Amino acid sequence: MTQLNIGCVQLNSQFDIEANMATIEKSIIAASQQQASLVVLPENACRMGGQKQLSERFDELSSWYANLAFKHQMFIVAGTLPCPYRPDGAVVPNNKLRQVSQVFAPDGKRIARYDKIHLFRAQVADDTGSYDEGRTFEPGDTTVVAQCDMKSLNKEFLQTESSHTNDNSGILSIGMMVCFDLRFPTLAQRLRQAGADILTAPSAFTYQTGKAHWQLLLKARALDSQCLVVGSAQGGTHYTKDSSRQTWGHSAFANANGDWVEETQQTNLTEDFGLITTVFDAKTQQTWRQNMPTHNCHRLA
Repeated sequence: MTQLNIGCVQLNSQFDIEANMATIEKSIIAASQQQASLVVLPENACRMGGQKQLSERFDELSSWYANLAFKHQMFIVAGTLPCPYRPDGAVVPNNKLRQVSQVFAPDGKRIARYDKIHLFRAQVADDTGSYDEGRTFEPGDTTVVAQCDMKSLNKEFLQTESSHTNDNSGILSIGMMVCFDLRFPTLAQRLRQAGADILTAPSAFTYQTGKAHWQLLLKARALDSQCLVVGSAQGGTHYTKDSSRQTWGHSAFANANGDWVEETQQTNLTEDFGLITTVFDAKTQQTWRQNMPTHNCHRLA
């Protein structure tokens, strides 16, 4: 596996689940039309707010994502969904949930589940003020690298026969993160140690924290791990039954050389969603890694 097209979606998800699902499907169709082999959706893609009610549809919505991946013959990193049970099937205690990011393959099967490890807790100078995901969610405790067999795609993704990666396997390894995880460099480094080629970060950064730190964090984690980082974000104003909040947007790619590859605008006023794509070039990334072998020099983790 050497080069493939990756799509990164920006949404402005609201409280209406069905309306959000319709927008998600539009974005997947648009990504398919641009020959994307992998698409990453934002955190809280199906709904902003009302997570307990949404969690009751976890299995249904997961199946819906799986069907989308099969229908459009692509890998989908399905943002996040709140889940009432742990990976082993045990019910999450204390009436809490897990915040779950999943990867679905072109055959319609789920190949990875990642439960968000770092839960957002901060005082922010906005109308919400105090954020504490720990009131709703239980943190996960396991790092996940999804193994995506790109040979399973019913499309051409190899660019040349002479520029394969060393293992020549056609496997793309996705290190999975979610939003607040971006603030913890050790996680990115451990995902690289586990073989990650790219890192995905479905997110819903607040407007204030995103404005201050979003670009810096994506570039820093790309340099820490020497991986392409895909930051798929919520952007704009989100209305629930009795409140609203603003997110920063600016979905973007940062590559292993620390370059800011491409980003959407904060909001997209003419469409329901924003979509950017980039070509992931494994050969170029491997060259950067060889020229500065930080992974081999690392001593503290």
